[in-house]
Amino acid sequence: MAGKLSGKKIAIVVTDGFEQVEMTGPKEALEAEGATALILSPKEDGKVKGWKHTEWGDEFKVDRVLKEAKPEEFDALVLPGGAMSPDKLRVLPETQRFVRHFFETGKPVAAICHGPWSLIDAGVVSGRTVTSWPTIRTDLKNAGAKVVDQEVVVDDGLVTSRKPDDLPAFNRKMIEEFAEGKHRHGRAAKQNGTTAGAQRS
Repeated sequence: MAGKLSGKKIAIVVTDGFEQVEMTGPKEALEAEGATALILSPKEDGKVKGWKHTEWGDEFKVDRVLKEAKPEEFDALVLPGGAMSPDKLRVLPETQRFVRHFFETGKPVAAICHGPWSLIDAGVVSGRTVTSWPTIRTDLKNAGAKVVDQEVVVDDGLVTSRKPDDLPAFNRKMIEEFAEGKHRHGRAAKQNGTTAGAQRS
């Protein structure tokens, strides 16, 4: 029986130091629904290392080098958290270019914990309602986002959550939004003041 995401290709963007369960949990959930979930990273040595709460975790094979990846090939984007990985990713031009594509084309995006950091540097968070790990909420507010404290927030194809404990709700809403596909109200609509569907949780 085909899953809700059968035939869809999902990009998961990380580098060393991502919170391991925030990558493996969504990846497993996506694959269980029939999606192809690929790990993308700026690292060129073919592997990336996770972080398990307070210590280094496991190594994972990188499927595509980020600067060589074409966002047009993907139907949706996942940005796991962990303090190190998002902090490294956010300043890279290839990350910013990749993230912007999904917002410009209305493709769904899911970001958890520190993952929304990359949305700030890509310039796509203004006018959005989001949640995140507490320590980056001021950054998001300063970038023009409305920040709330909920286990999961859905804003027009953008799914955000706070921490690993929120993964069941995060995965559920991520799958729903990814199954819906492109959303009509993209970044341009937000700039023009359109906030339809700003929060569904």
